Amino acid sequence: MSRERPRRATLPPAEENIKKLENVIHEGNYYGAQQMYKSISARYVSAQRHSEALDILHSGACLQLKNGQVTCGSELAVIYVETLVKAKVPYDDDVLDCIRKIYKTFPQIPLPQDLGEDEDMQELNEALGAAKIRVDCCLSFLKAAIKWSAEFGAHRNGSPELHVMLAEYVYSESPELDMTRVSYHFVRGNNPKKFASTLVNFMGKCYPGEDDLAIARAILMYLAMGNLRDANFLMDELKKHAQYKEHDLHQSDLIQFINHLLPTLQRDALPLFNMLRTNYKSNIDREPAFNERLDEIAELFYGVQRRNPMQGMFGDIFKMMG
Repeated sequence: MSRERPRRATLPPAEENIKKLENVIHEGNYYGAQQMYKSISARYVSAQRHSEALDILHSGACLQLKNGQVTCGSELAVIYVETLVKAKVPYDDDVLDCIRKIYKTFPQIPLPQDLGEDEDMQELNEALGAAKIRVDCCLSFLKAAIKWSAEFGAHRNGSPELHVMLAEYVYSESPELDMTRVSYHFVRGNNPKKFASTLVNFMGKCYPGEDDLAIARAILMYLAMGNLRDANFLMDELKKHAQYKEHDLHQSDLIQFINHLLPTLQRDALPLFNMLRTNYKSNIDREPAFNERLDEIAELFYGVQRRNPMQGMFGDIFKMMG
């Protein structure tokens, strides 16, 4: 007589498990809850009940983060995005709202100021370490979400809204601010007004000589993507702010170059473009990446083929041999 296979227990509605797991969190058993969130959601995925798995993971990520459990919360947030990919969930406003809710629960904690004593320095070091963990965790989640959005229906660079979230969090929470990274994501976003206010805030606390570099970098990044509209909008917004005037940025040679460049790109003026590059070469050379951005701009706006560095190198060798 053949044995009957044991039947798999039928999974209850996700809401039952969500409530049960909420109680485990409220009891303070964050680690235990974490293992349960992962194992229970995996059962729903195996049963092809992806929507309920997503509900469980979303609830868990938000609850862990609200309770300051950043590592646990971000792990569930990343699994949430991985489940979106597995289920081939298309990008839409509803899912974007769910991702935004998780993002909003990531802690935002100002770093301690005016510290001097040894104990205070220890407190600062601990705060810096915690901030780095928060930023790394949030970045892991949002980068995964951007990748999913690019694959399943958003812009080819990923959701502009998600890029703005990432830029905001890096700017506000990073213990070591990387304005290049902040700018990279803002220019792939859809909120140049917010980018302008972020740059104005940066101008109020940066070292001398960093302000005009940050502005030029932002404008050139927009232009290298062919986005002349937002480049002009950003520059116009910056000029409205007192910080721009207080820093005498209109006197910066690099900003003068940008002010000449923007109208030049609105017409067929390759000779003028090249002349500007030559006249302001020493200012452009302050940041090595600027020349690469300008090569990309020349290709986009004027059809100039970029020189292959390897071809140039071999050409120079052949010249030396001849």
